[in-house]
Amino acid sequence: MQLLLAAVVVLPLLGAVAALLPAPPGLKGRDPGQAVLRHGVTVTGAVLAAAVALAVGFDHDHPARMQATTDISWIQALGIRIHLGIDGISLPLLVLTALLTFLCALYSYFHLPAGPSPKAFVALLLVLEAGTLATFAVLDLVLFFLAFEMVLVPMYFLIARWGGAQRTYAAWKFILYTLLGSVVMLLGLLLVGLKSGTFDMVALATDNGPNSQLSHTVQLLAVLAIGIGLAVKAPMWPLHSWLPDAHTAAPTVGSVLLAGVLLKMGTYGFVRIALPIAPDGMHTFAPYLAAFAAVGIVYGSLACLALARRGAKGDLKRLIAYSSVGHMGFVLLGIATMTPTGVNGALFANIAHGLITGLLFFLVGALKDRYGTTDLDRLAGRAGAALYGRAPRFGGLLAFGAIASLGLPGLAGFWGEMLAMFGAFEPAAGLSRPAFLTFMALAGLGTLLTAAYLLIVVRRVCMGGKEPAEDGGAGALGTAGSEESGATRTAPVIPDLARYEYAAWSPLAVLTVLAGLWPAALLGLTDPAVQQLLGGGK
Repeated sequence: MQLLLAAVVVLPLLGAVAALLPAPPGLKGRDPGQAVLRHGVTVTGAVLAAAVALAVGFDHDHPARMQATTDISWIQALGIRIHLGIDGISLPLLVLTALLTFLCALYSYFHLPAGPSPKAFVALLLVLEAGTLATFAVLDLVLFFLAFEMVLVPMYFLIARWGGAQRTYAAWKFILYTLLGSVVMLLGLLLVGLKSGTFDMVALATDNGPNSQLSHTVQLLAVLAIGIGLAVKAPMWPLHSWLPDAHTAAPTVGSVLLAGVLLKMGTYGFVRIALPIAPDGMHTFAPYLAAFAAVGIVYGSLACLALARRGAKGDLKRLIAYSSVGHMGFVLLGIATMTPTGVNGALFANIAHGLITGLLFFLVGALKDRYGTTDLDRLAGRAGAALYGRAPRFGGLLAFGAIASLGLPGLAGFWGEMLAMFGAFEPAAGLSRPAFLTFMALAGLGTLLTAAYLLIVVRRVCMGGKEPAEDGGAGALGTAGSEESGATRTAPVIPDLARYEYAAWSPLAVLTVLAGLWPAALLGLTDPAVQQLLGGGK
C-alpha cells in the first residue's frame, strides 16, 4: 500500500519526463505525436490502476485511520517531512483525479486540441496530475503548499497555448488570482507551523483541544490567511471572477480538470487544514463563509439565467463555469456548518460535481467542435443544434448531465446539496441558527434557479427550432447553407457520439447514477473520518 501511494504520486512526474524524450524504436506509431499521446494514455492508465488498487486494498472497516503512510525526514532543520497517507476523506478525491486525468488523456489521443507540440501537452497534463494527486496525499503543510502551487504552471500553459479566444488574458488572470491567494495562504501555513512547532497535519489535527499550542488570536489569523488562498481556488464569491474566463478560454480537457479536480483542492484544504487545526478560528469565521457561500449559490444561478435567456448571446461553456460557482457554494456551506452532516454533504458534493461538471464540459467541448460555436443563440436558432433530432445520443447525454447537475433525486448531484442544507438547518453549537436557516433558504432558492436555467438550456439546445434566426447569422451556424431573405437556413448534418467519446464519457455517467443510487458507498468512507476530524482526532 505504501508503494502504491508513492507510485500514484511519483509515476506522473516520471511519465512527464519520459514524454519529453524521443520515443524508443518500434513505439513511434504513425508519427511521434501519436506515440507521445499513447504514452499519456498508458501512464495515466497505470496511475488509475494503482489508485483503484489502493481503493480495493484500503481498510474500509477503519476509514478514519491514515493508511498507506510514508513518513521520511526531508528538511530536518525545519521539521519538514515527506509524509504521505490517505483516509476516507482523501481516497475518493485521489481516485476521481486519476479517473478524470485518464479520460482526458484518452479523449486527447483521438482529439488533440490545436496548439504546439503534443509532447509539451502530454508532459503538462502529467505534471498537473502529479500536483493534484500530491495535494490529496501529503500530510505536511509545506508539502501541501508545494503541491498546491505545482498545478498552477501546467494549467497556465494549457490555457495560454492550447486555449481559444482571449486565452492569454484568461491565463494571466488565472495565475495572478491564484498566486496572490497562495502568498497569503503561505503566511497562514507558516504561522501555524512556527507557533505549534510542527508542520505535520496529523499531529496538528489531534492537538486542537484545550491544550492546543495555537491561541485564539493565532487561529483567527491562520484561518483568515489560509482561508483566502483556499477560497480563491474553491472558488468562493466574490473571489471567483477568474473562473469563467479561464473555463471559456481553456481547451476541453483543461476545463474538465479545472472543474473536476482543481476546484476541489480549495475545499479539501478547508476540511483537512482549517477545520481540524484551527477549530476556534473556523468557528468565528464560519457564519461569514456560509454567507459568502449562500450569495455565491444565488449569484451563480442568476448569472446562468442571464446567459441562458434568448438574445443574450450567452456562451454555453461560460454558463457551465458560472454553474460551478453555485455548486461549489453548496460545498462551502456544508463546511461552514461544522457538523458531520454538512461536512459529509460537502465531500459528497465535491465528488458529484467532479463527475457531472466534467461530463458537461466534455459535451460542451464536443458541441463546439461540431458546430464551431458555443453561442446559445446560434445553437438554439432554426438552424441550430436541435440535438434530439440530429444527434439523439448526444442530446440524450447532454440532457442527462443537465438533470444530474440540477440535483434530480437518484443521481449524484442530489445528496451533497441536500446534506449541506440539512447541516445548515442544525449548525454546530455556538453558531447562529437563524442565520444558517436564512442561508439554507437562499440555498433552496438556488436549487430552483439552477433547475430553471438548466431546463432552459436543454430546451434551447436539444429541442431547437423554436426561435427565429437572428440577424447577422446569430441563429445559424457557420456551416449552414445559403439562404434568401426570410428563408430558413439549412442545418448542417453532424455526427452523433463517436466510439472514443463513448469510452471517455460513459464512466462519468455510470458513476453519477451509481453514486446517486448508492450514496452509502461514499458516505461510509467519509463519515467516520469526518467524525474523528471534528472530534479533535479522537
